[in-house]
Amino acid sequence: MLAGWRQRTGKEGEALAALWFKKKNWKILHTGYRTPYGEIDLVCEDGGEIVFVEVKTRKSGQFGYPEESVTSKKVHHMQKAAQWIVQKEHWLDRLWRLDALAISFEKTGEVAYVHIPSIDAGEKTW
Repeated sequence: MLAGWRQRTGKEGEALAALWFKKKNWKILHTGYRTPYGEIDLVCEDGGEIVFVEVKTRKSGQFGYPEESVTSKKVHHMQKAAQWIVQKEHWLDRLWRLDALAISFEKTGEVAYVHIPSIDAGEKTW
């Protein structure tokens, strides 16, 4: 039961994230892109740069802020998945980065967004 609730919350967050980025004139290239290294929630384009986005959503503060769940292990998996996608999509000549978007549903009914650009600190060389 809890897993289904988490999946619904995650999918709701990803849909809100796609709308939020579209309002910022980003192009959504893929949603839920599955790779051997894990899933990338959103693959976007921002001013010609490919952006791989991890979306974290929380409906309460019981388990902390959503951005706190973007761990170094998660970033490492995102880097591997992004490299795999870059090769598969033939984007080797494109600039790319990893971002995170934290979404919180406030008690007031409002939705709060925290965009964390360039969460990876490592080199993107082959």
